[in-house]
Amino acid sequence: MRLGPRLAAETVGTFWLVLAGCGTAVLAGEQVGYLGVALAFGLAVLTMAYAVGHVSGGHFNPAVTLGSPESYTLVAAALTEIVLTAVFVFVILGVTDRRAPVGFTPLAIGLTLTAVHLVSIPVTNTSVNPARSLGVAWFDTAALGQSWLFVVAPLVGAAVAGLAYAVITGVDRRDVDIDGGAAV
Repeated sequence: MRLGPRLAAETVGTFWLVLAGCGTAVLAGEQVGYLGVALAFGLAVLTMAYAVGHVSGGHFNPAVTLGSPESYTLVAAALTEIVLTAVFVFVILGVTDRRAPVGFTPLAIGLTLTAVHLVSIPVTNTSVNPARSLGVAWFDTAALGQSWLFVVAPLVGAAVAGLAYAVITGVDRRDVDIDGGAAV
């Protein structure tokens, strides 16, 4: 697929993720609580993965992380982001494997992101994606100073997931293209 349509699909998906997730957090967060915010992010990914995931691979992922761990230590924040990113990426690798059941990929990814938010909103306000954290950090200079954690930890978590997936399943993901088909 050409780059133009893929970029357009990612733009639309990212817009919906930010609007649904952050909009829920800002406009209805007190009414819906952590569960409602988590569902908003997960459902946004789920719906856009079905709508345009087949165009771009559904990698949309920038939203909002305020980045302040409050009563949690920096180590707790880092471990939370590493572990939950690893879980999220591990699920993505599993459901995009050619051997996985067909048709449930967006559902599994969206529900995993929902669960990730349920666990980590109280700790880090959830990142699991550097783009998500950096997007808002530019508007809050205090958050910008902590943004390194929300870049490094998700990248470490993703690497852990990739290694773990290869060890557990015996699949070398370098032999698979981003759309889940065999590399040419």
